[in-house]
Amino acid sequence: MQYFYHIVSYTLQNGTMDTLDRQLLGLLRTNARLSIAALAHQLKVSRGTVSNRISKLESQGVIVGYSVKLRPNATANLIVAWMSILIEGNDSRTVLSKLLGEPGVKAIHSTNGRWDLLVELQAENLNDLSGILERIRLIKGISNTETSIHLSSYKN
Repeated sequence: MQYFYHIVSYTLQNGTMDTLDRQLLGLLRTNARLSIAALAHQLKVSRGTVSNRISKLESQGVIVGYSVKLRPNATANLIVAWMSILIEGNDSRTVLSKLLGEPGVKAIHSTNGRWDLLVELQAENLNDLSGILERIRLIKGISNTETSIHLSSYKN
């Protein structure tokens, strides 16, 4: 298992990120399980500096969470599907808040073109996937959906 930090932006509230912040984020992307001491050693700064920088990046919303990155075949039995969603009117916020609360939703992306959202789903089996699809299709504000089941990957 490899842990990693979710990094959403290089722009802090004051608009600046220095070289040390970028180097720190680079090390965390490679191995977020590195200890504060190991990060400080590699960056040639004190542990306090690293700890303060991580706290600053978290409070500024650059680092927004932590998760586990698994080997692709570690979850070989899970069913992955992609659902394209068309939202009627300006119900986007309502639909998004409902989708964020759905446990079968792994990721949500806004998009352009025919569909408003592209949602990645994960289920233990086809019966669970059917339940997820039904719950999503019942969300007020969704006018149309199209779902494709992920069969295989050729490049990650």
